[in-house]
Amino acid sequence: MSTWEKSGWRAKPRIQMPDYTDEAALQAVEAQLAKYPPLVFAGEARTLKRKLADVSRGNAFLLQGGDCAESFSEFSADNIRDTFKVMLQMAMVLTFGAKVPVVKIGRVAGQMAKPRSAPTEVRDGVELPSYRGDIVNGFDFTPAARIPDPQRMLQAYTQAAASLNLLRAFSTGGFADVHRVHAWTLGFTDHEDAERYRDMANRISDTLDFMTAAGIGPAAEHEMSTVDFYTSHEALLLEYEEALTRVDSTSGATIAGSGHMIWIGDRTRQPDGAHVEFARGVINPIGLKCGPTLTTGHLKSLMAKLNPENEPGRLTLICRFGAGSVAEHLPRLIKAVQEEGAHVVWSCDPMHGNTIKSSSGYKTRPFESVLREVQEFFAIHNAEGTVPGGVHFEMTGKDVTECTGGVRAVTDGDLSDRYHTACDPRLNASQALELAFLVAEELMGRRTGRQAEAS
Repeated sequence: MSTWEKSGWRAKPRIQMPDYTDEAALQAVEAQLAKYPPLVFAGEARTLKRKLADVSRGNAFLLQGGDCAESFSEFSADNIRDTFKVMLQMAMVLTFGAKVPVVKIGRVAGQMAKPRSAPTEVRDGVELPSYRGDIVNGFDFTPAARIPDPQRMLQAYTQAAASLNLLRAFSTGGFADVHRVHAWTLGFTDHEDAERYRDMANRISDTLDFMTAAGIGPAAEHEMSTVDFYTSHEALLLEYEEALTRVDSTSGATIAGSGHMIWIGDRTRQPDGAHVEFARGVINPIGLKCGPTLTTGHLKSLMAKLNPENEPGRLTLICRFGAGSVAEHLPRLIKAVQEEGAHVVWSCDPMHGNTIKSSSGYKTRPFESVLREVQEFFAIHNAEGTVPGGVHFEMTGKDVTECTGGVRAVTDGDLSDRYHTACDPRLNASQALELAFLVAEELMGRRTGRQAEAS
């Protein structure tokens, strides 16, 4: 394979990236970012890759979730805490269901650029550039706000650094204690419509009570009160990614210092494109969004470029087909992976293929469709004898009304109450936790089936 340079992507076709009007200002920002410390370190990325290798073998499960797009205006310690809290709750339930460790990766501390279906947006006869995330331009529909501004990259870096600082404190400072997390989850199952989840929550309680009665030692107590939490985002704005790329002083390898895991979107996965060119040269775990238009030939080419050494844990295939379409597309991709003998993590993104426009005019995602795609994902892997390694959700810890359904039954008419997203609709805290219970049931059923086959 050809040699790699961190700026090599600039010679490749680029799409879904802004055209900055002031080249000198852009270069000044890139130079400033290049002097800043990386947000993550090579040792952390290598550890995550080892954990994802366990996921690929079925010895761990991946939970990846967070905001559709982080915004400057919504940034607060409370919002970070609330989303982290729900992810801990989800991870506990999934751990109980899968009986394996859950690898926790947030869409956080960098998920600030968004691909768009069209380069411009028209409102009331006025056409302006599309909003591409706060790291690029502003959400307000004005000519000034929609001009791409490289200074926004500096604010994005500051916000990402602050987010990481807080997440690291939450992860090790006692907030993540398993007993505290379970107490929060019991609050959810007290809801009158959550009765079906109460039995599992009670069984988790019994397990924790037994461990306490058995007198677990100090080392185990430490393990019960701390967690490993990683960050991820779509590596869309390559000027930002290149500026934060660093060479690891211990190994000489190159790391994308913007986040532990980066992914390539379904719109930017061209094998000869700029985004693939950048991602192939860094040692981070890489995600690849796989939509209905991904051909088996392109998948094979992408696996060869992004993981030429076939390293377990390096490549996660994040499938996003839409409920009712998984059986049409996933088996052929599984076959392509098997033909190449490739080591991959299979993850299900049931959000992006299930976006609809509601009768009230809001873009939404029905909870039932999200769940159905997850169930289809598991069913196909069970039939193929492959490992359904994880799930990937757009979610928030806030009590928003953006996706319909769930035990608290958000309706089309409720969407206007608390519709806060700047881009795509997110599961709220209750819906996200309910989905974790339902996925845990799938995992328990899969484990029971394997045990029956073994006997």
